[in-house]
Amino acid sequence: MLTLEHEGKRLLRSWGIETPQGVVVPRDADAQQILASHAVAYPAAVKAQVSAGGRGKAGGVVKVENDTQAKEAVARLLATRYSGELPSAVLIEPWLEVERELYLSVTVDARAEGLAVLFAPRGGVEIEQGPPPARYAVGPAGRFRGYKLRQVLETVESSHEVRERVISLAQRLVHGAAAADCTTVEINPLARLADGRLVAVDAKVVRDDWASSRQSDIKAMLAEFTARQPQLLRDCIEMQHMYVELDGDVGLISGGAGMTMAAMDMIAEYGGRPACFLDASPGPTSTRGYRPAFALLDADPRIKVILVSVFGGGTQMQRVANAMRDLMRERTSKKPVVFRLDGTNVDQVPAILADINATNHGSLETAVKEAVALAGKKS
Repeated sequence: MLTLEHEGKRLLRSWGIETPQGVVVPRDADAQQILASHAVAYPAAVKAQVSAGGRGKAGGVVKVENDTQAKEAVARLLATRYSGELPSAVLIEPWLEVERELYLSVTVDARAEGLAVLFAPRGGVEIEQGPPPARYAVGPAGRFRGYKLRQVLETVESSHEVRERVISLAQRLVHGAAAADCTTVEINPLARLADGRLVAVDAKVVRDDWASSRQSDIKAMLAEFTARQPQLLRDCIEMQHMYVELDGDVGLISGGAGMTMAAMDMIAEYGGRPACFLDASPGPTSTRGYRPAFALLDADPRIKVILVSVFGGGTQMQRVANAMRDLMRERTSKKPVVFRLDGTNVDQVPAILADINATNHGSLETAVKEAVALAGKKS
């Protein structure tokens, strides 16, 4: 689960990492009252709290000089959508005079068989335009060695002082990420101030949803996140579906993150635009499992066609087909549905889908071509 910036910074502070001292204004709070009760230092940054990326370039960070400007910025940011998401709060922090912007992160890395540290001597919104960050493969947190990271940093960072401060921060990040079940902790930018301090100006922290049984704060955040969602999306979340909204018109219901990504890439390759990433792999053979996925996509006016792509060696495709047949009979939406089911007992699928006048495509390519063509006709 991707935490909001102020939540991630709270975690960083608990690990001994410096962040600006901010004030959070929740959506349903009285901004004027909060500003009156806190000594906000100006100039200040007012920052929309959203999980969507690209907030800075979209105007989601505003510099203000006084309470009046701050209240106006809070109201404006809370009323603005960023990649379709309304902020749940805004964060007001001192506007720092930054001497340099660096990049530092810790992430779960299969190649490292554990955690890896990434560092770049230049950070900020243009980080992706520069060379890839230097990488130190740590593995389990207990294997962190300062001298090994120092060897990596010496190849990209000329300042001895910065290198030593980064090593100290990275060690805290590694051990903190492991203890808190974080899959990613990204500080961008990590600001170097004139006095030499390194301060986490922004923070992106991703927690492992599956660790909620042992991390009470993850469990609480998941419950709060789910409660904020529309009912149709809550139904999908409760079925453990993974859903990401995109800006296309081809709805996609698939099984497994890799298969879903492959289908999305193919939709784009054939000239279409995927409307979502929807992995419905939990409970892949039940009508109950797929019902909320169809309800969500059927209700989305942007979506012109739905592509169902399910593959599984251990999944019995005749059971998936039976679920699809029953769901198609109960649907009221007229949006066309294109099927590509492949796996165990797939030879039984055509006869089952024939009951609803549907065809099972023999390849993902032909299914995607039909879905893209249907979406084009309805444009």
